[in-house]
Amino acid sequence: MNNVNFPEHWKMIPLEKAVNVFDKKRIPLNETQRQQMPGEYPYCGANGVVDYVNDYLFDGEHVLLAEDGGYWGSFENSAYLMNGKFWVNNHAHVLQAKQGLSDNYFLMCQLNYLDIKPFISGTTRGKLNQGMMKRVPLSLPTLPEQRAIAYILQTIQEAKSTRQHEIVLERERKAALMDFLFSHGTKDEPRKQTEIGEIPESWEMTKLGDLVKLKSGETRPKDIESKPDAERTIPVYGGNGILGYTGKQFSDQRLLVIGRVGAYCGCVHIAEAPNWITDNALYSEKWFSNEVSLDFLAEQLEHFNLNQLQRRGGQPLITQSILHQLKVPLPPFPEQYAIAETFSAFDEKIAVLEQEVELIDELFHAMLEGLMTGQRSAVPLLESGEIQ
Repeated sequence: MNNVNFPEHWKMIPLEKAVNVFDKKRIPLNETQRQQMPGEYPYCGANGVVDYVNDYLFDGEHVLLAEDGGYWGSFENSAYLMNGKFWVNNHAHVLQAKQGLSDNYFLMCQLNYLDIKPFISGTTRGKLNQGMMKRVPLSLPTLPEQRAIAYILQTIQEAKSTRQHEIVLERERKAALMDFLFSHGTKDEPRKQTEIGEIPESWEMTKLGDLVKLKSGETRPKDIESKPDAERTIPVYGGNGILGYTGKQFSDQRLLVIGRVGAYCGCVHIAEAPNWITDNALYSEKWFSNEVSLDFLAEQLEHFNLNQLQRRGGQPLITQSILHQLKVPLPPFPEQYAIAETFSAFDEKIAVLEQEVELIDELFHAMLEGLMTGQRSAVPLLESGEIQ
């Protein structure tokens, strides 16, 4: 911020001049203590709510700023807002904007915009001690301007929250429909009992290994980049989707991909052609029947929650042999296609909403940059009378 030309009427002051600090009221609780006092009040740490307890230390709107174990770079969300009754451990500073001088939401946004790393001590675990925290420089416009800026940024964040809530609802609707269609089908036919429960009478139980042969992918290509460019247009798929892009081609076929190791063990997705599959995933090397819909099978395996098949102990791992023995119910091909099309409509809507969230994030970052440096002005909003 040293090279930014702020508007002349903005004040440059240290953080301690703009806030009241309530760190002395903090009380840390270990996990055993928290288990003995379960309740409804948030128990807060450096990066957010970590538990809920039956008592509180603070009431009202406060800004919590990570003291240790946080992320202090620009746009890394070192601070968050809490309102109502809550408890705070000793990993977050507890701040409140001084009445008539600063606004809590504006303060949180500016702290998240700033690069606070120069004020951090420690090498293995960074710490923003209280003395250094108080010296963090702020640039404050007038209080009405702060509130106008906060209003703009909060409105953008509320739009993001709305989209995220819609994504959750769509996923819940899809999951409920999965439960129904994979047990009842689409034809309202009688059902029969199987080792996995009731399924429509016309469906057949089949081993996954009788439908497809799974094989581990190859080592991640050395030329991988996070975004496509003129030389790297082929997506590299890992255990949980696209990892980046390469100029090398592994397959020119559309493939079923299953995460085989690590955090994404058992995740299921489809690799569009052309592609490269890494060795932390399994892919459909060979199909033994043309009467199987790739999209239907991917949705069905996702519904099965393959993570439960992973090897116990050590690093999570799921093997070809285990998956090849998995029993799956298979309807006639036309019904597979109809079910897959139904789920595809949900996936397309979710993808659109996720893209909107990304665009809102980009807008928020651009507005945060502009508003916190005075390059964008909130004065027109004040002049409109919408903000008092």
